[in-house]
Amino acid sequence: MEEVQKLVKAHLGKSAESIQAIEGGNFSSVFSFAIEQSEYVIRFSADQEAFVTEDYVANLLASNHVLFPQTLGSGKVGTLKFCISEKIKGKPLAEYDVDQRTQLLPDLIHQITRMNQVSLTSKQGFGYLRPDGSGSHENWEDVVTAVYAEDQTGTFWENWYALFDTSCLERDVFNECYARLLDYSKYNAPHRYFVHGDCHEWNILSDGSKITGIIDGNFLYGDFLIDIATIEHIVPNKDLAIDFGIYYEKMGMPIPDFTNRLIGARYFKGLDGLRFFAKMGWDHAYIELRDSLLSLAK
Repeated sequence: MEEVQKLVKAHLGKSAESIQAIEGGNFSSVFSFAIEQSEYVIRFSADQEAFVTEDYVANLLASNHVLFPQTLGSGKVGTLKFCISEKIKGKPLAEYDVDQRTQLLPDLIHQITRMNQVSLTSKQGFGYLRPDGSGSHENWEDVVTAVYAEDQTGTFWENWYALFDTSCLERDVFNECYARLLDYSKYNAPHRYFVHGDCHEWNILSDGSKITGIIDGNFLYGDFLIDIATIEHIVPNKDLAIDFGIYYEKMGMPIPDFTNRLIGARYFKGLDGLRFFAKMGWDHAYIELRDSLLSLAK
């Protein structure tokens, strides 16, 4: 709490009040605080690449009227990176029951679509964003290869191949799904949009009547079906992907090659989910996702 107070005073020039820890982050510690009548959050991460694209993304999305918090300061304290931003009112969709989530679906589809359709004419490249806002690679095929390469030195996935020997991650299953991903990537490859990259129910906020904000992405340029594949199961037994397709058709923008692109997106996100669940020791989640991926078209 004392460190939060010092950082806020140094960057905003005023004292923080009502400092509280916020639950929910897998990779960062988050605190909320108030200054006069306004509320803010400060996030801390041990990842040395954390928050490097935050300013670019906040400006890009705000200029396109996307509900994303503005940043007020960032830097490093000790071994941790930090970022101060506006606090969006509301709570994660994960904390609402099924009926409440169902009522929010029309606005959820609208807000995610608005985010995915922002203009990218000023920046080039595919893949995860660099600090200047460009993509990490020249084409989508190279992104897929890089994301699942064995050598991930200096990243969260450093030495991840060890999971084949130390966790529930099954090499034959992973290799089968990766081969399928390569087959379907050609359908995603031509399509370049802004992608949140971690568009799940903990990163979307609501006040109960509408969506109030989208936070904490793993931003990249690629096929927006990746975000749809991430959020599609937010309501059990509801085919939200189809609802997205209908919404695009009503806008006069039917999604070409919808089914194959969605399968490619599911494999791209699903493989990452498999190794993440294995690393976290979440065997039940791993098994459920594994069975879902293996049931997809080859």
